[in-house]
Parts: sequence; C-alpha cells; structure tokens
Amino acid sequence: MIDGTVEPGFEQVRDVFADVLKRQSGGAAVAARLDGRWVVDLWGGPGWSRDSIVMPYSVTKPFAAVCALLLVERGSIELDTPVRRYWPEFTAPATVRQVLSHQAGLVTLDTPEPTATFYDWDRMCALLAAQEPEWEPGTAHGESALFYGHLVGELVRRTDGRSLGRFLDDEVCGPLGLDFHIGLGPAEQARAIDLTGLTPDYWAAMLDEKPDLWRRATANPPGSQDPDVVNSAAWRAAEIPAVNGHGTARAVADFYAALPGLLSSGLLAEATTAQCSGPDRVVGSDIAWGLGFAIEGDAYGMGGLGGSYGGADGGYTFAFLTSHLGDFDRATDLENAVRAVLGLAPIPD
Repeated sequence: MIDGTVEPGFEQVRDVFADVLKRQSGGAAVAARLDGRWVVDLWGGPGWSRDSIVMPYSVTKPFAAVCALLLVERGSIELDTPVRRYWPEFTAPATVRQVLSHQAGLVTLDTPEPTATFYDWDRMCALLAAQEPEWEPGTAHGESALFYGHLVGELVRRTDGRSLGRFLDDEVCGPLGLDFHIGLGPAEQARAIDLTGLTPDYWAAMLDEKPDLWRRATANPPGSQDPDVVNSAAWRAAEIPAVNGHGTARAVADFYAALPGLLSSGLLAEATTAQCSGPDRVVGSDIAWGLGFAIEGDAYGMGGLGGSYGGADGGYTFAFLTSHLGDFDRATDLENAVRAVLGLAPIPD
C-alpha cells in the first residue's frame, strides 16, 4: 500500500514507486521538492508510516560535512589548514579540505578492532589520529566509507565542543525541522525501520564488483554489514556519522533544498565543485568529490550502500530511502520519472 501525495502531473512517479515496492521485500519512501513545494511525498511497504525513519548508510555523509562547512563559514575552521592544527594528535599530513573531499587516505585501520569500537568515539578517533594513510594525502582519492564521520566529527568537536550529532541537531536539522538524526534517542528508536536484504549473496555480489581496498575499508571494525548489529539499539544510539544517520526521504530532499540558505553562495559553490575526480581507490569506479558531496555534472548528492540516494540537480531536490538493500536502479527510475515530468533528459543507466 502506498501513502502520501503527488502534485497533479506527477502521477507517473506514484506508478513507478508502486513498481519499486513490488521489486523489493521491504518498504521505502521517495520525495521531491521543486520551487519551494513538495511535488512528490510517498511512502509504503511493511511497517512504514509517514514518520518512519531508516538508515540510508552514506547518504549521511553530506549531513556530517555541512556541520564542518558551517564552522568554515564562521571562521572556526579553515579549509586549507592542516587537520593537526585543530586536532594535535592527528599524524597524517592532511588538510581539512582533503578530509572533506576523501583525499586524506584514512580509509582503513591497521589494528583489528571489535564491533564495540564503533560505540567508543574516543578510541576510534585515537586510532584514526595514529593511522598511516593508504596514500599521501592529496595524491589520490577514495571514499572513507566507515570513518568519514569520525574524521569530520572530531574536527567539529575540537573546534566547537559539541559532538557532531548534537551540532547537527542544534544547528541544522532542529532549526530547519528536518527529521534526520545521528545518535537516536528512545523516541527516534521507536520509529526506526529494520534493514533487510543484508544476505551473504548480497555481500558476495558487492565484493565481486569492488577492489580489495573496499573490503578492507568496510570490514574493520566488523558489523556495519551485519543485520544484528545495524538493527540494534546500540548501533542506532551511537554516533557513526559516515553511515548511521536515520531519517525520512522528506528530510533528505528538504536538506538539499535548504543548503542555499544554510551556506553562503560562495561556499556552497565550492562544496559542490569537484575537488578531485577519476578512479576512486576504495569504490573502484570514477567519482568526482566535492566537499562532502559526490559531483556529476550540475548534480550533487550522495548515494548509500543498498540503494538509498539524496541530491539536488538544477531546480529540484530528490531523495529515495529504502529499508531493503539492493541496487540504485530503483532510485534512478524514480528520479527519471520526476525528470520526465519536468522535461529533463533521463539519468543514464
């Protein structure tokens, strides 16, 4: 069953969404905003309601990045300053810009760690501060799949004093009314939808498509791909800001719509301009990274493991959040349905 609304003319998005739900075992939500109004706001599937929240993995990363960018805006952080100025224990010769654009090389941990390290902010940050980069910062790029949020979040904590989750709530999501959270309290825990599709076959297929560095970058500490871990109260309560934000599709689409009012035009333009491009050493495919956003032409945004996506392209913003891990074809089909109504060329497969 599908709930929600579409603006007249966008009915075909509802039809595509119905097909998407038939193609997966769990629920999902899709939202699109255009010229200050909602043209699509739909949700459906087992257990889903308007206020259901779900973890979209790396869709969380731009929320973390914007916290640091706000401190750049306020003069508390400078983009081309070495991280160690703000975080003296940090040993890698990386700048803030390189951290924000996935050029710092801190994508793995040499020390085998238990899942519990995800729940110990100080230990994780100490490990990252001492970690040798996989490459000389600035000479290559690769997504810091598990650690991006700790790298950015510790910069926020060292300069502002608040944790990244608290800063995000106080300075971004709270004032803007965005239902997106990093570190869930009891009320949010009660609304969280479990992830499904985290099967051995799914992970085997993922490994077949990725370089070995991706395996090393996502396997230590273990647990980020384990349903018993990511659906647990402990995981949801922790701040793991590379991956464990929880929210609605409406919140993600509204986040992108709010960015021009949140950041100055100059900083937003810089953040959404490619700082590096070409083969991503972790993901394995060509990616252009801005300051927290993946860039493709005029579009910017971020996909998450399992098929969730949020971003902006020209006059509209779009988000698809799903509880069932699969491919990105579902998000692309839905966004192309929106683009067809707007008379825009489809996103290539």
